[in-house]
Amino acid sequence: MSAVPPRASLLLLAYLAFVSLGLPDGLIGVGWPSIRVDFGVPTEAVGLVLTAGTAGYLTSSVLAGFTLARLGVGRLLAVSTLLASLALTGYAASPALALMVGCALVLGLGSGAIDSGLNAYAAGAFGPRHMNWMHAFFGLGVAIGPLIMTAVLGAGLGWRWGYGIVAVAQLALATAFALTVRAWRDRSAAVAGPSAAVAGPVGPAGGPASADLTAGGPVTAGTAAGPAPGRAAAVPVRETLRLPAVWLGAAAFAAYVAIEVAAGLWAFLLLTEGRGLAAAPAGLCVSGYWGSLFLGRVVQGLVAERLGTGRVLRASLVGMAVGAALVALPAPAPVTVAGLFLLGFAAAPVFPLLTLTTAERVGAAHADRVIGVQIGAAGLGAALVPAGLGVLLGNTSVTLLGPALTVLALVLLALHAAAGRRPVVA
Repeated sequence: MSAVPPRASLLLLAYLAFVSLGLPDGLIGVGWPSIRVDFGVPTEAVGLVLTAGTAGYLTSSVLAGFTLARLGVGRLLAVSTLLASLALTGYAASPALALMVGCALVLGLGSGAIDSGLNAYAAGAFGPRHMNWMHAFFGLGVAIGPLIMTAVLGAGLGWRWGYGIVAVAQLALATAFALTVRAWRDRSAAVAGPSAAVAGPVGPAGGPASADLTAGGPVTAGTAAGPAPGRAAAVPVRETLRLPAVWLGAAAFAAYVAIEVAAGLWAFLLLTEGRGLAAAPAGLCVSGYWGSLFLGRVVQGLVAERLGTGRVLRASLVGMAVGAALVALPAPAPVTVAGLFLLGFAAAPVFPLLTLTTAERVGAAHADRVIGVQIGAAGLGAALVPAGLGVLLGNTSVTLLGPALTVLALVLLALHAAAGRRPVVA
């Protein structure tokens, strides 16, 4: 069966939405020194903003998976993006830290719903290539955010202008989502052309392509695993929460994001204090790690469609373990850097492909809800594990980062194998 290309307008909006998700993360790192001076608060007060944002993100990402079938993805995206725009406007107008913390909670609520809603939709509509590319655009947003804030501060306009600019961009995106609500109503709307009508229904594991996808064979765009719209509403919530694969999958997402974030957060410390690199080359190496994630998602999105989602996912999980093991070796800095780059490149497709294959593990009728739970677990893993590793490294040795990443990578491999052992078909 020939692939049916996703509709260009929906793809563009999905890409832009993921850019918008990354923008605020990039703004605060550059803007915080100016913000704390304006508010007269210590440097560590940024933790209050981050904690509030994480709480909102976790709450909305989980709830979005359970309400998606009733509200519809178009309305969910329009409302959530509007919420994010209002929160960023609140950032720009905040007279004190307390109000900014409240706005961070609102921003987390909007961002979590966008993340969960788009991942659930894309898992049933876009295929592995565009799923990977969509997540690559998040990294682009994270990279653009600091540039916006740096340009604003360099022009002498103040940090509030940086948030104001991004708020306007979010408002424009919310308007675009509102105007395309009907196009998002059915996942079949994501593909263009009359061939969509004869492609056959998308089954629990991707319809006609499900056997290839499960076996790691070729996968075509538009036949990715995903639930039929509205089916989740017919299944009681308790039946979804009773599935072991739900919790194994959630743990896998938490472990994956913990590895991704912890490696990027603590690699600079390892390279400078543990491997003797100077600050400038160490910073470039950390940037190279994030760049390998972006490049990996672009490249491996194409590879996954040719070799099959299952094969690429398994190879990526093994590659992550090998990369982490290289980081763990008491070797010269170039070996550690090579391990970081391999870890980033191998990790690149894991999050999007785990999301794409959710329906294979839990059944189509449960997939929307489970994706929401997985996104929430990913946020929890990103918040707790890297912070815990920071405490560990601070009280022992920074060289324990590599062994810790290796253990997490092996745990991730085991969780993925356990979650996919007995696929459920609804």
